[in-house]
Amino acid sequence: MKKIIVLITVLIIVFITFLLFFYKNNYKTAQFGNNKSAEEIAAYILNISSYEATIEVEVKSNKNTNKYILKQEYASPNISSQIVLAPQNIKDLKLVFDGVNLKIENTPLGLSKIYQNYNYIAQNNIFLNSFIEDYKSNTDAKTEENENEIIMKVKNNGNNKYAVYKTLYVDKKTGNPTKLEVQDMNQSTLVYILYKEIKVNSINKEDIVAFRFENLNSLE
Repeated sequence: MKKIIVLITVLIIVFITFLLFFYKNNYKTAQFGNNKSAEEIAAYILNISSYEATIEVEVKSNKNTNKYILKQEYASPNISSQIVLAPQNIKDLKLVFDGVNLKIENTPLGLSKIYQNYNYIAQNNIFLNSFIEDYKSNTDAKTEENENEIIMKVKNNGNNKYAVYKTLYVDKKTGNPTKLEVQDMNQSTLVYILYKEIKVNSINKEDIVAFRFENLNSLE
């Protein structure tokens, strides 16, 4: 009888501990947006060191509009990969940058090419880290908010007239980016990015650069 009482007591303690753990973690998740100010959420975004995301990209030109679905991975300071999921005609096209060299490959077609000492990521406006770098380096950057979103805006003063205004929208509840707009000097949206899925600070550069640049000449 004594053993049964002890067993029941242990089970009750375990059950209560589980409930407290569950409640604590769910409370933190639910209260992220309510407890954090716009400045705190903006600081969280600006301190992203890595991410992996599935995005929908719409690129407009004078003649047409092209849409893509891409999977991106990035790790600080400049390691990245990007694979095309759609459209079908360039599906599985993959670009991997190790900080110095760029590798372009399409495994189904058996194509592979390496470009050494390639300045790839510096002005790639569809990567989130490009927005973050612009925001940090621009004294005119500002943060606004509405009921559901934090809105981070930056105006570039460089020579690229096609990527002058950038606006990032962040969900208050999750703290995750939801969309990014890139506008030209006339404030016409040229690039619209929708973040379908994103995981922040969840990957390192070793996971991204899974290949080695050993036989460069053989791929020329």
